[in-house]
Amino acid sequence: MHDALVAYVLRAATGAGQRNGAFMHATDIDGDHGSIGAIGSVLAAHAGGRGIAETIERTYAAIAAHDDPALFIALRSREEALKRAAELAAEGPIDKPLYGVPFAVKDNIDVAGLPTTAACPAFAYRPERSAFVVERLERAGAIAIGKTNLDQFATGLVGVRSPYGVPRNALRADLIPGGSSSGSAVAVAAGLVPFSLGTDTAGSGRVPAALNGIVGLKPSLGALSASGVVPACRTLDTISIFAGDVADAFLAFRIAAGYDPADPFSRSFAPPALSAPPVRPRLGAPRADQRKFFGDRFAEAAFETDLARLADLGADIVEFDIEPFYAVARLLYEGPWVAERYAATKALIESNPEAFFPVTRQIVEGARKHDAVAAFEASYKLAELRRETARAWRQFEAMVVPTLPRPYTVAEVLADPIALNSNLGTYTNFVNLLDLAAIAVPSGWRADDLPSSVTLIGPAGSDGYLAGLAQQVQLRSGVRIGATGAAVAAPRQSARRAPPGRIEIAVVGAHLSGLPLNRELIELGAIFLREAETVPAYRLFALPAANPPKPGLLRVAPREGRAVAAEIWALDAAAFGQFVAKTPPPLTIGTIEFSDGASVKGFLVEAEAVKGAQDISVFGGWRAYPGASR
Repeated sequence: MHDALVAYVLRAATGAGQRNGAFMHATDIDGDHGSIGAIGSVLAAHAGGRGIAETIERTYAAIAAHDDPALFIALRSREEALKRAAELAAEGPIDKPLYGVPFAVKDNIDVAGLPTTAACPAFAYRPERSAFVVERLERAGAIAIGKTNLDQFATGLVGVRSPYGVPRNALRADLIPGGSSSGSAVAVAAGLVPFSLGTDTAGSGRVPAALNGIVGLKPSLGALSASGVVPACRTLDTISIFAGDVADAFLAFRIAAGYDPADPFSRSFAPPALSAPPVRPRLGAPRADQRKFFGDRFAEAAFETDLARLADLGADIVEFDIEPFYAVARLLYEGPWVAERYAATKALIESNPEAFFPVTRQIVEGARKHDAVAAFEASYKLAELRRETARAWRQFEAMVVPTLPRPYTVAEVLADPIALNSNLGTYTNFVNLLDLAAIAVPSGWRADDLPSSVTLIGPAGSDGYLAGLAQQVQLRSGVRIGATGAAVAAPRQSARRAPPGRIEIAVVGAHLSGLPLNRELIELGAIFLREAETVPAYRLFALPAANPPKPGLLRVAPREGRAVAAEIWALDAAAFGQFVAKTPPPLTIGTIEFSDGASVKGFLVEAEAVKGAQDISVFGGWRAYPGASR
């Protein structure tokens, strides 16, 4: 049984990461940092013979040692958690890629047997079943050990708006923990659990991650079901995931994601898969004169360094006008969307307004000034801004912004709770209103020894592409995981093939990463797999009058051909069909043979179309050809 368990856990870890083999980490559960460890180390410990019960005992010991009564609103009893550990041990690890891994849940997400309070005692209820996402994680073998504190009704980015107290920032006690998912972020950053669930409407899954030095994954809207979640703004809410590194966050996301017919806002996306790092991505950064740091010179300098590091990774940094995005962000709090918060709490705010935390009540009651006319006017304005912001995306595949302009102390926020909360949402508030995916990731160090953080943002469905890039950012940042002192180890390297449910597509021209048409792949949810080289049986031609410039790849007799550089991407079946259907003549889709033995569908050209065209095969690929535009 022991050998089977070892083999299964290694298979689970490899499949979970969906990139370059198993995501095993440098720090294990027995490290010197008092940390429960990362997902991979917990799985490895169980595969090595340690019982799940011991992992649970260590988890509760770590929570006790951390000694922060404001962190959890409710803890599952140790006895109940140990009972579940015994049940899992009896069931065995098969089909349980999170076998025995403890996790925490924000207390606006239902966990059967534990009260849901949304940080409002008068609102509390005890659900009979767990939220859809929690159930999926538990079926995968994870054990929910408690409900974490939050800004009441998920209203705030600060983490200080709770009658249950202020969770202690894991990095520096005088700083706010960030919100609204304060406890969930701190629980991971303090090493108490490998991952946790939060929610994100305006940045609640990203801001606390940055303030505690960890990863915050905000999925595409609808990728994670909201069934069993107390809504804040129902049309904009999503569950988010906190973890020490990108691999763990994406593993939890991959397991939790799935279409839920009971949630009217659930959407059917391709099964999540982690992209390899893009080769030469174009990343949009706000113009230097439009960046906001509210007087924090350390934050400003750190972001400049972050951009330079991204350029060193091969990214082409494109500065763009971010003002239309700021305008969208202002709509969220200045416009009628606050009325959704009123709708979510209507029964309580109208019957017992004193039950609300003072600042929360002030914000929610502010919705009364908005009427149906204002709601329609704001929706028209948002439609205009969506059209305007769409133009920016023609310049780049993903956006990179500071996760937050600057950190604040608890004292500063208590002295100015509304304005400073608004400042924290500068780079986060627009994301869900524009139906974008995002991931916040540690990116380096500030001069005051706090970690810096950037957020990568892309179209809905680009979660895997963003995470692949974020993983490289984190690996090169030198930042340890939260307060644990644990390093992020590079994943093992292996050949990249399309994950189940996706089809490989080869591109040789304007769809290459960083080139003008690459965004068409990103918008369809494509993940980058690998660079490749064809067998020496092709010629490459510059097609005349093509806009944007593009080449044609022609199969020829082996003695007449050369090897040509290409990239291999992967799309789900529906997106593959959409992509192929847009292929313009004289290009066609055929099978291309590669030097690694792979045969992949990709762009070829009709022989008649290259008569008189310039043969550019000598350059070895389109990217090296001087006439290829960026």
